[in-house]
Amino acid sequence: MTLGRWYRALAGAMTMALALAAPAALAQGNQVKSVDANVVGEQTLFTIDLQSPPAQKPADFTTQNPARIAIDLFDTGFAAGRAQYDYGGKLLRGASVMQIGDRTRVVLDLTRTATYRTEVRGNQFVVLLDNVAPAAKAAAPTFAAPSAPTAAAAARASVRNIDFRRGADGAGRVVVDLSSRDSGINIAQQGQNVVVDFLGTTLPDNLRRRFDVSDFGTPVQGMRATDTSGNARLVIEPRGNWEYSSYQTDTQFVVEVRPVKEDPTKLISGPGYRGERLSLNFQNIDIRSLLQVFADFTNLNIITSDTVQGNITLRLKDVPWDQALQIVMDAKGLASRRNGNVLWVAPKAELATKEKLELESQQQINDLEPIRSQVFQLNYQRAEDVRKMLLGVATGGAPGAAVPTVGGAAGMASRMLSKRGSLTADARTNQLFVSDIASKLEEVQNFLVKIDIPVRQVIIEARIVEATDTFSRNLGVKLGFAGQYNNAKVGNTYGNVLPGATSDNGPFLSLPAAAINGTNPANVAVSIFNSAATRFLALELSALEADGKGKIISSPRVVTANNIKALIEQGTELPYQAATSSGATSVQFRKANLKLEVTPQITPEGNVLLDVDVNKDSVGIQTTSGFAIDTKHVQTQVLVDNGGTVVIGGIYTQTESTDVDKVPLLGDIPVLGYLFKNNAKVRNRTELLVFLTPRVLNESVTLK
Repeated sequence: MTLGRWYRALAGAMTMALALAAPAALAQGNQVKSVDANVVGEQTLFTIDLQSPPAQKPADFTTQNPARIAIDLFDTGFAAGRAQYDYGGKLLRGASVMQIGDRTRVVLDLTRTATYRTEVRGNQFVVLLDNVAPAAKAAAPTFAAPSAPTAAAAARASVRNIDFRRGADGAGRVVVDLSSRDSGINIAQQGQNVVVDFLGTTLPDNLRRRFDVSDFGTPVQGMRATDTSGNARLVIEPRGNWEYSSYQTDTQFVVEVRPVKEDPTKLISGPGYRGERLSLNFQNIDIRSLLQVFADFTNLNIITSDTVQGNITLRLKDVPWDQALQIVMDAKGLASRRNGNVLWVAPKAELATKEKLELESQQQINDLEPIRSQVFQLNYQRAEDVRKMLLGVATGGAPGAAVPTVGGAAGMASRMLSKRGSLTADARTNQLFVSDIASKLEEVQNFLVKIDIPVRQVIIEARIVEATDTFSRNLGVKLGFAGQYNNAKVGNTYGNVLPGATSDNGPFLSLPAAAINGTNPANVAVSIFNSAATRFLALELSALEADGKGKIISSPRVVTANNIKALIEQGTELPYQAATSSGATSVQFRKANLKLEVTPQITPEGNVLLDVDVNKDSVGIQTTSGFAIDTKHVQTQVLVDNGGTVVIGGIYTQTESTDVDKVPLLGDIPVLGYLFKNNAKVRNRTELLVFLTPRVLNESVTLK
């Protein structure tokens, strides 16, 4: 709509709202008289003055995007019907007061999410906002707890239920029911997911699972609820083009993911433009007048430099105001700087010159600012490592010795210290001695708070299972003949000469069963002779069968810090002869051992990413050059749940063989052919499986 129509529509809506609200306001027993905001120390006090003490405690809830606090005053009116207050503070931008039916809602517009609490002081309702965000929560927005929870209350905090609903506009609403409203909540977008952490809140076992909500027809396809070191985590998985907002009412926390639908007839807003949309259609308008239009639309205080001149013609339809303003400034070579609700517009060169002068002035102030010294005691990091990070150079020294002071010209290469700053690290006491201006000392302190923290540890246990199943069977036969001539008995069946006789024949078939694993087969012999005992036929059968089952379980385990490689091994070093460059031989050694080498990485979701290398070697057969080594090796990268078990490798082998030695033709005769052959049957099966189980350790976990 054009500017004039927009003004007329707004004036009409305001008039109607005041006309409708005024009678209702007069009918209320309690009234909002005024609101005020003051900064006291590290808190911002927002005070609502009422005609009388509230009969019912006002309800409050928060939203994360945008950062707002809403307060509902029940059975309370507001004479003006609607009002807007601008404060322009570092935390509190402004406040809106409006009467809705029989209640009045006060909405605080914040620059960021902040912790707060509410109090009733007679006829006043006070909201106390913390101006300074805790360092531990600076990484992600944190929903405020209305009051400081006790240790017992924090121990009892838990997630009671997780529900999912579909909104009227196709939005997905994730509703988390908490046992206490004092639970700290961090919410942030990580990649394509929205991650919500409930600090100090436990998650029941029945809720630790993945929720498939794709059938609801919303941008949310699924959710994953896990418990990470005593904190409950909910990962929301939207798809497509979407945006999200969140708020908390008492013990109920709600995340709403809405689909973003763009009208193809409208201009597409660029990245980062979130302003209210407007339409502009001007012919040859003065640029200063156009900037005044933006000031009236956005309620910003716009200061224009005297060098901003010229006219512009433009037609923009349904464009975010911040994008439209950027288009206008780019067209005229302008730039802007914003401070609170004040926007300064000037040519780019003028702004660059001003900023350069400010930086040079600040540099001169830093050169004259007095130097201060501060000692930092490190608990988990090594002083020498931190010294290198602060200076940005790999200046080394003897381990365990104090590192000399680095200053002057060396300070030019520093990453954090000023050129006048100096730094000394004492390895014996693990302390840092820093001398610099106050602002740099504060930066160093904030840096150390973030990096000097205990490293999480992981225990990794591997199970290498080797199972064998062997079966062998050998069958054999010996067939011999003996005779007696000239009343002399000559030879026995197998060529053994009887006393007083001479041998003229022996066994004509010898196919005995072979031994297995050093065990000789059993024998059964049968002799057949005629009535005169002058002819002998001897038959000897041999057979042996072996059946074996075995299982070997190797279970190495090792504890290491996050992102630190660990190695554990056990085995034997075997000697072997190796030629040297001079032609002589030397004895060298090669390992045949059980080895686990692993590097863990704990993911933000609490899972463990493992780079693992497992060896299971054993001594093999002996050769002329030494012993051979039987090797079983697996190397891979795998993502495992905390405490979960995964099979990272497996080898299955099966060997079957049948060997037959026989007399041609005679060995092929059915049934009788077994007297003219032997056979050996072998069936071996081996299986190798490698299991891996990582567990993230915390203070309550001890190794057993």
